[in-house]
This record gives sequence, structure tokens and C-alpha cells, in this order.
Amino acid sequence: MEQRELFRAALGLAEPWQVTDAAFDSGQGRLDLYLDFPRGAHFPCPEVHEDDAEDCEDCPVHDTESKTWRHLDFFQHQAYLHARVPRVVCPVHGTRQVSVPWAREGSGFTLLFEAFVLELAAHMPVAAIARMVGEHDTRIWRILEHYVETARAGLDFSEVERVGVDETSARRGQDYVSVFMDLDEERVLFATEGRDAATVKRFAEDLSVHGGQGEQVCEVCSDMSPAFIRGVGDHLPEAGITFDRYHVIAELNKAVDEVRKAERKAHPELAGSKYLWLKRPRKLSAHQGQQLAWLSRPSARLATARAYRWRWDFDGFYEQNSPELAEAYLERWCRGAIRSRLGPLKKFVRMIQSHWDGVLSWQRSRASNGLLEGTNSLIQAAKRKARGYRNKRKMITIIYLIAGELPLPSTHTI
Repeated sequence: MEQRELFRAALGLAEPWQVTDAAFDSGQGRLDLYLDFPRGAHFPCPEVHEDDAEDCEDCPVHDTESKTWRHLDFFQHQAYLHARVPRVVCPVHGTRQVSVPWAREGSGFTLLFEAFVLELAAHMPVAAIARMVGEHDTRIWRILEHYVETARAGLDFSEVERVGVDETSARRGQDYVSVFMDLDEERVLFATEGRDAATVKRFAEDLSVHGGQGEQVCEVCSDMSPAFIRGVGDHLPEAGITFDRYHVIAELNKAVDEVRKAERKAHPELAGSKYLWLKRPRKLSAHQGQQLAWLSRPSARLATARAYRWRWDFDGFYEQNSPELAEAYLERWCRGAIRSRLGPLKKFVRMIQSHWDGVLSWQRSRASNGLLEGTNSLIQAAKRKARGYRNKRKMITIIYLIAGELPLPSTHTI
């Protein structure tokens, strides 16, 4: 009797639920707990509302259905709960099956087991979790997908104003998932397949489902993707666009490397020097610093060295104290880069000029997708651990688990 009371307390059972039996099989490594309620017990209707609470709180049992749930392991042994789940006769709603306090409707696992799986899923691949708990990975995915869908349904996006958007690779080739993040709350708001203008439309629709509207978004930070620009203009009409500093600099680094590649045939000493020109000087080792100093010496007259100096001069734009000074600086820089006679730099200048307002707006908004870059690193690390995902829906589920700031799962239904 004391053993049953101990299990009842451990499970957090309230009247009229009782532990009626416990069976432990050391050979199979399994603990089975049998739960039941006394004859004549009454239950509240599962559809009880405040208006009819008095009529629905004391309903007699009509019949029962036997069910089993996988529970958290008892030490290293699998544990299962067995119970007759009653249907009650409610004078307001008719015959309804009651909700048990230890599991959600339709699940073969207890809420504590599901919470344990959810905690593991943020740190390890689903296949590894399935092996650890001795379940098929399909059942684990059902837990994760149900939780994400339910948790997201209750989120409130009515205060979202500043959004960052970037794509992350789903698999090799042109296969992407676009991720939208709240730059203020630092959480993933929405993830969807593709990286075209339609992704912004789907984000705006999802925003409205969660109490927001496209017109409330006043700032979007993105790369210079024409699709994202068009999508923001069509579906987030009040939003100003800031082109992310990281992506602007990445395009300039690409231009410097194009200069190096073009010059490498005439100057074989440039072979293997790519990252010397792209790393920040303070991150170079002593040997790399000496090598860079030798390659960029004036007597070498390398076009790559000239492109390198233009690259680091560009950072001065982001260091100005006002938008006016920054615009004047950028104008001077562009005029000089055009006169440099370096084709890739001139191409970069034309790109800046065609996206002038979005580049300058950084001085006003200071919006950055650094948060998305960090989140993307977490997503790609999870993808590598899992050795990829069977489809993008599963990848999106993991994105929400990792960075969606979803509420903690319930461990009790009542």
C-alpha cells in the first residue's frame, strides 16, 4: 500500500485517480503502473466552460477504454502507465471522454516523457534520441511537430516592429529555408521554404495569424536579394529596408578576391593567399602578418594590395558619427574606387549606388543580421549532427525548437 502511495505521489495524481498495482520485470527492464478510479467516481466534463461549470463538474461515468502511455524511465528501465479512461455523461455536452492529467489527448506518451524529448531535441539529432529512448524516430517527430504547432499557435506578434530575414541552406544545391527573426526579442518568428518574394508574403500572413499585421513592421534588415526587396515592398509596405553590414562587406570581400584571382597568373606568389586579404589584420598570426606585409609592399605594385586598401577604407563609412557625414564619406569612397581602374571594385560601386538608400539607412537604424548569422550557425550545426533532414518541414521544426523561444511544455493537463 505504501508503494502505491509513493507512485501516486511521484506521478502527481489527484483524486479520484489511484495507483492500483505495480509490476516490475527485471528481465525485460520494464516497470508497469496500473491506474484506476473507484466505482461511483465522478469527473468534470472535458468541455466545461465558466458559464456551465456547475452543470459540468460532477458527471457520472458512462464507460471506459483501456489505454497505455510510455512514461519517463524508472532508472534505466522503461516505464508504462495503464489506465481505464472514462467517458462521462454530461447534461450539457452529452457523452465525452475525459482528459487524463498525465498525457495529452491522442498521445501514447506522458507529458513528462514528451517534455524530456523536447529538451533533448534542442541539443541532439532525433535519430539519436530515438535510439536513446528505444522508440521509432517517426514517433519522436510527431511529439516535436505537435509541440511546435501548438506552442506557435499561442504566440503573440502584435508588438513586432523590427525584423531580420536571411536564408539558410537546407541541402546542397539551390535549396533554402528563409528565416524571419524579431530583432528586438531575438527569436525566430517564422521559417518557410524558399527564398523568393513569396516567403515575405507568407511571413506577413503568419504575422496576422498571431495578432500582428504587415503595416506594423517599420524596419527590415536583409541582404540585397531582389526577391526580398520586392517582397518587403509588396507585403510590408511601411517598412524601411536596411542592407545588412555583413552582406555588404561580404560583397566587397568577393570583389577583392576577384582582383586577386585575375592577378594570380602574372604573380604566382598570390596563390594560397586568399584569406590573408580577407581576414581582419588583428586576427592574422605573426607569420601571416609578415607575409601580407611582404605582398602589399609598394615595390610589388600589386592590384590586389590596392583593392585591399580600398576594402579597409570602406569600413570608415560605418564609423562616421552622423548620417550626413557617412553619406559624404561614401560618396568620396565611391568616386575614388571608380578611379581605381579595378573592375570588380567598380562593379561593387555600381551595386552600392543602385542600393544607396538601404546601405545608408544603416546609419539610422543600426539594424544588423548578426543575430541571424549566429542562429544560422546553430541551424547548420544541428543539420550536420543530424546528417541532414528528410524534408524541409522537419528542418523548420528544429529551427523553431532551437531559436523560436517557445514556451515550456506543460507537464500536467489539469
